[in-house]
Amino acid sequence: MHNAYIFDPYPLPVTMQRLAENLKARRLERKLSTKSLSAISGVPASSIQRFELKHSISLESYVKLAKALGYSEELMQLLAEPKYDTMEELLEINKNKNRKRGV
Repeated sequence: MHNAYIFDPYPLPVTMQRLAENLKARRLERKLSTKSLSAISGVPASSIQRFELKHSISLESYVKLAKALGYSEELMQLLAEPKYDTMEELLEINKNKNRKRGV
């Protein structure tokens, strides 16, 4: 498979903002304060507040928060399946399924 430019309509800041907004919405739906979500997840309340305001968080903290809100299965499905646009890409993916290293 060649390294083709993939158009991504969501720059990193937009993606991080959306993730923070989604997390905050799920937290508020459950009527959880940042302090109570902190107690459940083990993530400091200051980290939760920073994520919701400045969209910055470690992957480990994000995973802990998502799991605390009941999203373990959704996390496990992230990147679980190959993504392809053409039959040629699918054939190349299937050919490389057992690879242990990149090129």
